[in-house]
Amino acid sequence: MFEGANPIVFELAKELRRNMTVAEQKLWSHLKQGIGGFKFRRQHPLKNYIADFYCHKLKFVIEADGGIHNKPEVKEYDAIREQNLNEWGYEVVRFTNEQIFKDEEKVIRRIADIIDELKNKR
Repeated sequence: MFEGANPIVFELAKELRRNMTVAEQKLWSHLKQGIGGFKFRRQHPLKNYIADFYCHKLKFVIEADGGIHNKPEVKEYDAIREQNLNEWGYEVVRFTNEQIFKDEEKVIRRIADIIDELKNKR
């Protein structure tokens, strides 16, 4: 389930769970109860990465991106990370913090739609 994550990644994930952003907290308030019968974990290690939110049964990763993700070097890292996760069989969706704050219902509906698509594939 942790896909070979090393102890350092586990410790970082614990720290990130203790210090979630406001946007992550807002999204987690919906995900922690599960959506469509699928449970999520927060700040979950996957190899050398940490997914903001992760559904193991569907191999579904949800990322909440703050302003730092607009920096060119971070965008480049995110693209490589997402490509790696996709190659390893994970579905990844990203939402900006702004989307989470301004259109929470639309974000949750999009997540539910992706869940429906994935459960029909697997």
